Amino acid sequence: MSKGNTAVDANGFRKFGMRDKVAYGVGDFGCNMSFALKSFLALFWTQYMGIDSVVMATLLIIVQVWDAINDPLIGAMIDADRRTYKLGKFRTYILIGSIGLTFAGALCYIPWTGAPAMAKNLLFIAGYVIWDAFYTVANVPYGSMLPLISADPAERAQLSTWRSIGSMSGNILTMILLPFLVYDSNDNLVGSRIFLIALVMGVLGFLSFQFMIRNTIERVAVKVTCKEDTPKFNVFKAMGNFLRNRAAVGATLAPVAMFIGMYGANISSQIMFQSYFKNAQISGLVSMSSMLGMFLFMPFIGRIVKRFGKKEAISVGSFVCVLAYVLMLLLPITPDGKGLALFIGCQLLNAAGSGIGTCVSWALMADAMDYAEWKFGVREEGTTYALHSFFRKLAQGVGPSLGLVLAAAFGYNESLGSNQTPETAANMLTLTAALYLASAIFQFISYAVIYNLDKKTLAQMEDALGHNTGNS
Repeated sequence: MSKGNTAVDANGFRKFGMRDKVAYGVGDFGCNMSFALKSFLALFWTQYMGIDSVVMATLLIIVQVWDAINDPLIGAMIDADRRTYKLGKFRTYILIGSIGLTFAGALCYIPWTGAPAMAKNLLFIAGYVIWDAFYTVANVPYGSMLPLISADPAERAQLSTWRSIGSMSGNILTMILLPFLVYDSNDNLVGSRIFLIALVMGVLGFLSFQFMIRNTIERVAVKVTCKEDTPKFNVFKAMGNFLRNRAAVGATLAPVAMFIGMYGANISSQIMFQSYFKNAQISGLVSMSSMLGMFLFMPFIGRIVKRFGKKEAISVGSFVCVLAYVLMLLLPITPDGKGLALFIGCQLLNAAGSGIGTCVSWALMADAMDYAEWKFGVREEGTTYALHSFFRKLAQGVGPSLGLVLAAAFGYNESLGSNQTPETAANMLTLTAALYLASAIFQFISYAVIYNLDKKTLAQMEDALGHNTGNS
């Protein structure tokens, strides 16, 4: 109810406002305090710890088997949990996960360079599995909360935007600072510092989650009349519903393509900055340029969504990304200042295209959860988001594995560090552009062709569910 002069809505909740948006965004900042470090995972274990690139690629695939079991089961567990918690179900799981993430990220970077080869392999697998378990416990309920904070389409888009701001802030912090901390003057990785950095980031993540827990409200009370008599939660049926949910599939395949391309290109790009441009320390600043589009569109995202619709806007933006990476592949990007400027120019054009998608991508999943209720008569936020998260994380494993295998095929030798041959260095530029382009093409197909909630259909769905407030 009202406290002091705090404005309340018809149900007695504090009205949706900046406090909710900032708090929800800070939650994803907490997630990314450990998640963003994954960009250095492959190089840490190959260049610093000495694991062979092909072996490392295999290990990255193996740990995703844990994701295959971990994510959907935890999502199903959350959906099936009917107990009453003082903080509410979602916030309780987030609290448990955030406690574990305080230290779990550092377990992925134990700097025991003298360990036997098999011990290194086991250290990586054990550290990753523990980190992934706690990350899932925190991240699945966090993502599932978005459609319950507000039913208004524009407000959901704003929450999605602020989630992206939180995520990008965490990424930017690591992108800018870590290259200056972990590379030496010869552009070689100094991995011994990452363990302590991960511990500090774990503490920052925990504090961020606590802020989010205390400053968000679930306003949407969902009452669903099932079309079928299903007294017990059925995880296999929930998975089937996900695969039949075209909106969820489209909203999932796009980030899958993005992560495979981005994480694959991240490997070749880091090697490229080490050995082609000979300036690894600025790699984070250059990568950050691809994120500027979010800040360009952030002030206008509500009006863009109301005027054009989410699907329509994100489809146009993804086509611009395709053009950006066609140019990156074709332009004469030389290993000097002029070539670096062309490379950055392509990333800026991509930023202009991807900015809208960065702002509204999470809102697409919130709408997809409503779509499941509309089509199947059930709400399974935990399972739906867990499967979405599972495919994203599978892509995050496939991406660097693919990047390492392709880099090795194009001549990369992890033992040489920044001293790759000129031919290999040039190959890394071509590989980076090709991976980005393939990713952009598949994202465009996912948003423009597969995802089916255009502006008109979304309005019909929200009217049928009684969620439409007239702001769509």
